[in-house]
Amino acid sequence: MLVEQIWTENNYRNFNYLIACPETGEAIAIDPLEYQLCLDRAKQKGWTIKQVLNTHHHNDHTGGNAAVVAATGATVIAHEKAKAEIPTMNIGIKAGDVVRVGKTVELEALDTPGHTMSHICMLSHTDTPALFCGDTLFNAGVGHCRSGSPDSLYASFAQQIFKLKDDTLVYPGHDYIVNNLNFTLDREPDNAAALQLKAKVEGQDTHAPLVTTLGLEKQINTFFRLQSQGVIMKLLEKFPDLGPNPDQKTVFLKLRELRNDW
Repeated sequence: MLVEQIWTENNYRNFNYLIACPETGEAIAIDPLEYQLCLDRAKQKGWTIKQVLNTHHHNDHTGGNAAVVAATGATVIAHEKAKAEIPTMNIGIKAGDVVRVGKTVELEALDTPGHTMSHICMLSHTDTPALFCGDTLFNAGVGHCRSGSPDSLYASFAQQIFKLKDDTLVYPGHDYIVNNLNFTLDREPDNAAALQLKAKVEGQDTHAPLVTTLGLEKQINTFFRLQSQGVIMKLLEKFPDLGPNPDQKTVFLKLRELRNDW
């Protein structure tokens, strides 16, 4: 599996992706908002875009669909319940469905509501798994739920993402890593791993950014650190009624509430 992470340089700080089969050169474009960058990169690599996949319906993820389809004739794939929001969608998929690219690439759909209620992440069937997670999971953070549900977002993590292998590579829809690390450090000021990583990624080349793993996220992403006594004690300063032993869902939801206005 060949992966091109494309930094868009736009105000939304989007990442777009091309995933290609090394045998055939067939490719899928994930959330190709900056369509010309995606088309140019595919041409440069000698790849043919056959499919477009949208993780969810927000325009900063679907806005390039029409241009990519016009240029390539690609098939548009999205969550089976997203047809009303993505009317050009050709194929709807659900949890467990596998999208094949060329002869060798398989991407399995995870149904991950929360940021929106029709959001999918794609997990590669590779020796080192890769998760293309849209706006569900970011480096050092998670997505907002203004058009979704915080309870559903927690369930997506608790039932699926937390259970993935530690070596799973994380490919998010946006570059928010520095600001997310700042939130982690606001919640857990003595988190040495977050401090070290922040120093490493501040000013990084976003055309060749750090690709985290879920194992690293467990160290530096406060939304993965739901049993940390440091995180819980800081939460008690804001929410004293929580008590000393809140359950993980409560910690997650309170963190998400704080992050909304942080």
